[in-house]
Parts: sequence; structure tokens; C-alpha cells
Amino acid sequence: MPAAERIAVVGIGADGWAGLGGPARDTVLAADVVIGGSRHLDLLPAVEGQQRHTWPSPLRAGLTGLLDGLAGQRVVALASGDPLLSGVGSTLIELFGADRVTVVPAVSSVTLARARLGWPAESAAVIRAADVHAVLRELAPGRRVLVLSSDQTTPGQLAALLTERGYGASRMVVLGDLGGAAEYRRDSTAATFAGPVPRLNIVALELAGPLVSGWAAGLPDDAYEHDGQLTKRDLRASALARLAPAPGQLLWDVGAGAGSVGIEWMRSHPTCHALAVEANDARAQRISDNARNLGVPALRVVHGTAPQVLADLPAPDAVFIGGGLSRDGVLAACLAALVPGGRLVAHGVTLETEALLATAYREHGGELTRIQVEYAAPLGSFTGWTPARAVTQWALTRP
Repeated sequence: MPAAERIAVVGIGADGWAGLGGPARDTVLAADVVIGGSRHLDLLPAVEGQQRHTWPSPLRAGLTGLLDGLAGQRVVALASGDPLLSGVGSTLIELFGADRVTVVPAVSSVTLARARLGWPAESAAVIRAADVHAVLRELAPGRRVLVLSSDQTTPGQLAALLTERGYGASRMVVLGDLGGAAEYRRDSTAATFAGPVPRLNIVALELAGPLVSGWAAGLPDDAYEHDGQLTKRDLRASALARLAPAPGQLLWDVGAGAGSVGIEWMRSHPTCHALAVEANDARAQRISDNARNLGVPALRVVHGTAPQVLADLPAPDAVFIGGGLSRDGVLAACLAALVPGGRLVAHGVTLETEALLATAYREHGGELTRIQVEYAAPLGSFTGWTPARAVTQWALTRP
């Protein structure tokens, strides 16, 4: 696209053309080309000579080619409500840059839902229901959540999942076609919910159920399905304290086993990302299952053997090596990939991996720790301490 060309992204609500303000209407009417979903395009009045295109599929792959073919023309893209709230405006800015994209927002469905419910903005989390299991990260008594539904099936899926997890008493309000003439509302609990509902809807939840787990590192070991290849609770908490999850950052969990470190990295903040690298087929599937069950279904499993599989991955802000440390090239590849200021934590339990970590400590510095945990357990008719296998931990922050 020529540098001078711009795209206007206009938000449109369920009230259609009638709800657009003067500047938004003028922008649409002056366009040579309008791109949008069929539903949005049908809301517009006819404009002589104006081209109209539906979104390409797949979206991201098709947008560049479509817009390159429209160079020199005034282009408007239509979006639902606020184009920057999980909308196409974010995609266009990511692809073409903020200097080429102008956003003319309408009132979002989230804003309308809060207004209908009387919920202050700071009182509720907002999640997008690409996978309803994302709500499981938010489970806590009294927590308010607004779920952006994918379609009319989302409320039923949410209701079933919450009921299964002991949150059937949660208040559930389905709001459909917000701002339109046929605005819809249904109040129920998760356990008593019944459809049908409009395709365009948002679900408001006031969660009621037991406290299952918090967001701090160190979930109980039995929160995970595993075959013994699991970074245990106390070691996991120690590793994550040094990995230091931060918003928007990416973790490589190499030799992920049950995926526990990557999962808890992502649970720490909704914008954290993780890649779980695992060569074993059964464990790779188990990681995906654990991630969904613990509310972070967006965790990506990279099925393959390190270090070969690491070459094509995006550079990490942090790396945890829980397995495969003794394989030639794994530690070197992880160190080389780490961004400036990035953190690496590696665990070793054998004499061979301890020696490798001691060498890395001498060469690179950092922090070398030997962790021994003991657990109280029956000892005859008494109680005694049962030691777990000692683990050597090397932690490094790259300058």
C-alpha cells in the first residue's frame, strides 16, 4: 500500500445506519470502497458507484492482497461497535500500522452491557469466547465477567461449563442485539439457563461458587493431569518467581511435560503468551487439555524435539527448561534466542545436568540454587519427613 493511503474503520451498532453520527456517515458516503460483513453492508444505503466487498477468508491472509488492489481509493471498513475491542480495527492496525488506519468508533457492546447492568467499568473482566474455557481463569466467588460471544451457542456452552465446575448458582444475563430495536435480555442462573438467544449477544456473569485456585504461582499438583513429568508445586513457584511473568510477554516452556509452567505463566495476566515445546505425543495432547481446564486455552503446543524445533519460534522474553536439558544444543539455543532483559530458568536433577548447570553458572553468572523439599507423611504410627528429589535450579537474566 502507498504510504499516503489510509483506511477508515467505522464502527456500526445494531441500530445500523440510523445510529451513526454525522462524521461517520460522511466518511462512509465519501468512500470509493466499503468492506464489511454481509450484515453490516446490508445496513447501508445505496451509494452510486461505490464498490462493496465482504471480508476475505481467511481474513488476515486475504486483507493485504485485497487492499493492495484498492491502492489510491478511499477505503472504509465496517466493524461492530468499537473496532478496537477484539475487532477488525486491531487487525488492520497490526497489518498496516496506526498511521494508515483511522478509527471512528461507535458505542461498544461492552459499554452498552455495563450501562444496562449498572456495572462500573473497573468492576468486571472482559473475555472473548473463542473458547469458553477461557472463563475458567476467572472463577472466583463474586467475580464479574462480560463474555463476548462467538454466536448463539456460546451462552449454552458457558452455562454447561460453569455448572460442571460448581458454579451453577452464578447469575447469568444474556443481552442480545444491544442498541437495536429488537434488544433482548434473559436473566437466569447458569444451572437454569435455556435458549434460544440471538446470534449477536454478550453474556454477563456474576460468579457464585467455590474458590478453586488463585492467580499466584504454585497451583496444587492435582490440578494437572500428568504421567509424573510435572514440575512440582514448590519448584514451579520458585521458577515462576524468577521467570517474572509480565503483561504481553512470551514464554518458551521447553520439555513442557504437563505444561504447568506455561499454563501458570499465562494465568498470571490475560495478555501473557506461552509456547509449550513437547516431543511426546500423549504429553502434547495432555498439555492442551490442562490448558483448557485451567482457563488458558490459547496456550500453543509446539510438538517437536528441541533444539531443532526452536529455530522457527518467535524470540522469547523468558525460557523455562524443565526437560531435555542434557540434549546437545538445547541450552545454547535457548540462551541465543532470549531477548535482552529476558529471563531463563533451568532445572536439573541428575549429576549430568547438575554439571551442565554448574558450567553455565561459571560462564554466564546468574543464580545457582539447590532446592530440597520435604513433606510430612505417616511413619509407622507417627509422622515424619519424606524428602523429594533435590533439584538444581539455574536462573539468569540476560543483560
